[in-house]
Amino acid sequence: MGEFVPFYLKLYEEGKLKERVELLKEILTSCGVCPLRCGVNRLKGEKGFCKTANYVRVSSAFLHLGEEKPIRGDTVSRTIFFSYCNMACVYCQNYEISQLGEGEEITPKELANIMLYLQKEGAVNINLVTPSHVVPQIAGAIYLATQNGLKIPIVYNTSSYD
Repeated sequence: MGEFVPFYLKLYEEGKLKERVELLKEILTSCGVCPLRCGVNRLKGEKGFCKTANYVRVSSAFLHLGEEKPIRGDTVSRTIFFSYCNMACVYCQNYEISQLGEGEEITPKELANIMLYLQKEGAVNINLVTPSHVVPQIAGAIYLATQNGLKIPIVYNTSSYD
């Protein structure tokens, strides 16, 4: 069995990743990213249920010692926590992040740089926490990061409302 190659790298090598990024970006013009399909134009700064417009808001990016073993293996996971959420769970353990939006709004280039930094710091994967509402923006950042050497797997750690 050969070495694992993340699917985004295959798409990039085939010249299809940028096309996918553009298709996903179109979804933001009448938002249908999550099952709520609020229809706002996030590219023009409108915000729907998830309170997110064109740019992602990141609460933190760090070495996560508490992640489950299936995600981290025998190492530790490098995690990016996205602010806001497409759910409003009453008992959310990360309420300050998911509902109050704790964090900083960043550009796709800044997100790509975070991914590259985490890889440089020894990440075996990058664990994206609550990514559902920002998939188009993440795809754009992955494209930019891949152009600059991103090679490690991406873990899609969702709230399960996709």
